[in-house]
Amino acid sequence: MIKIAICDDDLITLNHTKKLIEDFKVKEFEIKCYKSGEELLQSNEKFQIILLDIDMGGINGIETAKRIRIYDKQVKIIYVTNYTDYTSSAFSVHAFGYIVKPVKAKDLYEQLEEALSYMKEEKEELVEFVTNEGLLRIDLKKIYYFEYEARKILMKTSDKTYILKEKISDIGDKMKSYGFEMPHKSFVVNLYNVKSIKGYDIYMMDKSIIPLSQKKSTDFRNSLNIYLSNHIEEYRRG
Repeated sequence: MIKIAICDDDLITLNHTKKLIEDFKVKEFEIKCYKSGEELLQSNEKFQIILLDIDMGGINGIETAKRIRIYDKQVKIIYVTNYTDYTSSAFSVHAFGYIVKPVKAKDLYEQLEEALSYMKEEKEELVEFVTNEGLLRIDLKKIYYFEYEARKILMKTSDKTYILKEKISDIGDKMKSYGFEMPHKSFVVNLYNVKSIKGYDIYMMDKSIIPLSQKKSTDFRNSLNIYLSNHIEEYRRG
């Protein structure tokens, strides 16, 4: 459940926006409505998304956002405004996006879908490994692949390459439930970071090319298709 706040002193816009969000079927939201910046700040609640009117009486949207940023650096702030000249001020509070009034379903849904996409990417799932440098906890999305070479396992990540003292088969078994597969006896690949397959070559997001053995080709392609299908469904359900 995603917590979302709507803050607008125009009750017609407030209720209209709330109704549009309730009709948004991609994700279920817990919606809270506020008629002023003061009311939002006094609630002491944390949200994942805030739809914030800029031109309000009392504390305006820019000042409200500045105060929110003191205690919450992660919330996605989407400005709702009649104007287009607040952009430079909004940079200081790291606004996620803008919607011009009157709020249209298409504009609102595009902003919500983008915010949800970013939020999904930001979620970390950590896994532990013992490397030559000691214990490592790393986000799964940062791992591209494992390679068996000279009796060692090389773990290629977005930051660097680590050396593990494990068997490649054990790595394959350990990582399978996390969306990793063995396309070749010497590799375990993160399906999340597969860019494409051409023939018997697997192209990774870091531009590496991993061999796909003919024997494992059908099973690997099937696993990738299932993974991608499930990944889309998870995004829709959140």
